[in-house]
Amino acid sequence: MNERITASIDRCKKHGGEVCIQVDKIYDSCRDKECLENLRVYLTQSGQNTVDRAINIKPRKAEVIWVFSDVEQVPFNRGFYTVDLKFFFKITLDAFTGIQRPTTVEGLATFDKKVVLFGSEGNSKIFQSIYKPDNYDTQLWKKTNMPKAVVEVVDPITLGAKIVDICDHHCRCEENEIEFTSIPESIHRVFDEVLVLDGENKRVYVSLGLFSIIKLERNVQILIPSHEFCIPENECIAATDDNPCELFERIKFPIDEFFPPQREDFESAEGFFNDTRTKYQD
Repeated sequence: MNERITASIDRCKKHGGEVCIQVDKIYDSCRDKECLENLRVYLTQSGQNTVDRAINIKPRKAEVIWVFSDVEQVPFNRGFYTVDLKFFFKITLDAFTGIQRPTTVEGLATFDKKVVLFGSEGNSKIFQSIYKPDNYDTQLWKKTNMPKAVVEVVDPITLGAKIVDICDHHCRCEENEIEFTSIPESIHRVFDEVLVLDGENKRVYVSLGLFSIIKLERNVQILIPSHEFCIPENECIAATDDNPCELFERIKFPIDEFFPPQREDFESAEGFFNDTRTKYQD
């Protein structure tokens, strides 16, 4: 190790120290566990043709494609902001058209929500220099009077799906409608075919269980204790063409793959089963 770095670490260990760092500080956050009922699924062209002939539908999985956010200040409430969110989900389903095997179809579902969080105030401007090879430095600037919204979300749980006829009284055709132009091009590219937004005979609705965390952050400078540099201590391990078995010898035998864990190893699952058992006993 470099002697100068070693001496610096020794001084920090003896006397301690403080450093100023630039970080994104969380000013406010919230978490949600939501049941999203009867979200309309906008199917692809081939998927819609299959569903129009289907007698039943089953959900397979739901994936989060993207979450778009918009932050606006709450009037007459200094430091508070509304965070408007639009979730885009890719829905995969099995459509049954008869006694043969089901056909896999895909579509898009969306969900809108709004929350109010504290984000403090700020009026500074930040200028940054971005280096590009064989070019002059590009100067970027932004006004930081608005906080940054950050959304953490996992793929939702598919709770159910159903088919309704377009003329069925259960189909609320006036709700949850979206326009083709309101869907970003990046979302369209997720699907191999164009999405059908109208003119269908049957529609699919899904219910999802969604977990999310929403935060408002600002870029700030803070002072933290400094002890030592983060210098890696482990050496890199690599296999060589001369002796490829050397790396294999370092890998432990995967015992867990041959002996699956017992029920008591799943604490969260045990809690779920207990809650379910209590519910049905009551």
